Amino acid sequence: MNLLPTRRLALLAVAVAAALLAFPLTGRADDLPVWAAVAAVTAVLVVLALLDAGIGTRPGQLVLERRHPPVLEVGREGQVTWVLRSDARRRLKVTVADELAPSLGAGARRFDVSIPAGDVARVATRIRPTRRGRFELDRLTIRIDGRLGLGARQRSVPLATVLRVHPAFPSREEAEIRIRRARILEVGLRSARGLGGGTEFEQLREYGPDDEFRRIDWTATARAGKPIVRTYRAERNQSVVVVLDNGRIMAGRVADVPRVEHAMDAALMLTAVSTRLGDRCGLVAFDRRVRAVVPPARHSDQLSRVSEALYRLEPELAESDYTGAFAEVVARFRRRAMLVVLTDLNEQAVADSVLPALPLITRTHLVVVAAVQDPQVLRWAHRRPTDAEEAFRQVAALQALEDRRRTTARLRALGATVVDAAPGRLGVEVTDAYLLAKSTGRL
Repeated sequence: MNLLPTRRLALLAVAVAAALLAFPLTGRADDLPVWAAVAAVTAVLVVLALLDAGIGTRPGQLVLERRHPPVLEVGREGQVTWVLRSDARRRLKVTVADELAPSLGAGARRFDVSIPAGDVARVATRIRPTRRGRFELDRLTIRIDGRLGLGARQRSVPLATVLRVHPAFPSREEAEIRIRRARILEVGLRSARGLGGGTEFEQLREYGPDDEFRRIDWTATARAGKPIVRTYRAERNQSVVVVLDNGRIMAGRVADVPRVEHAMDAALMLTAVSTRLGDRCGLVAFDRRVRAVVPPARHSDQLSRVSEALYRLEPELAESDYTGAFAEVVARFRRRAMLVVLTDLNEQAVADSVLPALPLITRTHLVVVAAVQDPQVLRWAHRRPTDAEEAFRQVAALQALEDRRRTTARLRALGATVVDAAPGRLGVEVTDAYLLAKSTGRL
């Protein structure tokens, strides 16, 4: 615990010193010099401040509490509330400082509050996190002014709470749109593009003007004496597994956001849509080793489970072990599933790591390889150069796009579906690929 001077003491000392300098005590032989008078007054004020702080209210007479949501998403607003309960017999003037990390975007981390005797005070601030992760808030620092306001007691108080900031989910609204569209369709659960009609027989019913001719059941038509069609619904309880690369290439930034953040948004959207449509969705995140596994399930809280597994991941600045990760996937998921590999289409990385390992999973599973495009490269490739530097940059960008197209062709030749999406569209296009596969019976 520390005994500290207050602002009031400083102002009082300045005022007294100014008064002594302006109106010096002179005229008698035994008068003190001005400097001696100032020193004497300062010493008296310091003693008063120490006494004021020393006999003031002990910090132990304050009961402190910090309240906040246990989980927030990046970019979403929340509130932190501090509750101060006083057992003192006098009104207290208290300053409280909290150790909120700058990335939490707190409106205030320090505040002054006046607490009536035996009463409770509450102070709140808004936070908007800009970085995901686990934030352990361990201590509060409180300062209580003495009765005269000249000295204060300051103490750091243990007060441990944990705030988990999960990855941003900007595609949440798009996910809801696709779920609603799928549920509106009369015949089963179809893709957002309205293609196909499911693969699992549901019922026979009378032919309608909107029915496809090829759906007519001729045997039932002959018996009923009128056109009868078969209706189908998309199969449920299928498995979808997101395989997220957390290695070096995912640390690169696209549209001012690391690639891994775009991939996490896609993983969350695919989880939300597939589980709401009756399928099971899981996650495998890896770099040099497997970092997180969420078994496929369609629980109502599966999205929270996937988000919980993602929020502490940071890209490992090393090459990812695709062979080891795919072997783990094959060992865990023997039943046919849709595997969505979220990575980058860098030609060298794909040639060295992904292509040699891809046959491990394409033999059994439906594989989608998805990545986010860099719009800056596209701009460089299509901008008219005005000098030599821009011309060289354009050539490099065109070469990078050609390498990307060649990589895409090689992946498709091995049986994978490739999604190469613009920033903000990765989750949408990956989910549409899932819905299309589901509606056409490939899943």
